[in-house]
Amino acid sequence: MTKTIFITGASSGIGAATARAAISAGWNVGLFARSEAKLADLAAELGDAALPLPGDATEFTQQQKAVDRLAEHFGSVDAAFANAGTGLSAAGTDAGDPEEWEKLIRVNVMGVLWTAKAAMPHLKKAKGDLLLTGSAAGRRHIKGSVYGASKWFVHGYGGNLAEEMREFGGRCTVIAPGMVDTPFFDEPKPDKLQPEDIARAAMFALDADRRAAVQEVFVMPNG
Repeated sequence: MTKTIFITGASSGIGAATARAAISAGWNVGLFARSEAKLADLAAELGDAALPLPGDATEFTQQQKAVDRLAEHFGSVDAAFANAGTGLSAAGTDAGDPEEWEKLIRVNVMGVLWTAKAAMPHLKKAKGDLLLTGSAAGRRHIKGSVYGASKWFVHGYGGNLAEEMREFGGRCTVIAPGMVDTPFFDEPKPDKLQPEDIARAAMFALDADRRAAVQEVFVMPNG
């Protein structure tokens, strides 16, 4: 039976690249992001195996309805990728913007929680997989970085989820990239990782034999 994956932040960057990789590997894909136009274009590119699901990752009910609709459309949800994330324009704590921090927490922390909560009933049925986008910034200390702290949450929570999901045969993997050339940055980073590199890491975790739980894939630029 064809498997189905739900991807947040699917309209560009790592999310779109993972959607393409999953489709190529024979999966069905639910594309969740705020940009309805970008999702429609990507779904048209990917064909009938892709279902566009416009919505805001910071709203639990929107994620829950999207996951349920995806399950109804394709028959199951076998994996979910909590990939949506945001950064900050003002670095550090003293120079930081509290309003930006609140927005970041809603996306990078609460958005991940909402994906896990919305997908979990379906993943329990399927003994499925949950992927979280972590970061190199969540594995080391960076001077005053609130963004980095949000990714430390993802890494810690991912390990906790792996313990919880193991009880029903599920798996959780943190995909932790260094700098990736995506719209996340204002300027192109052609000498850094490409979204396709991270998509391959995600598919590696999903494709691992069920006896193996790949709990983290840490990918850094080799230059």
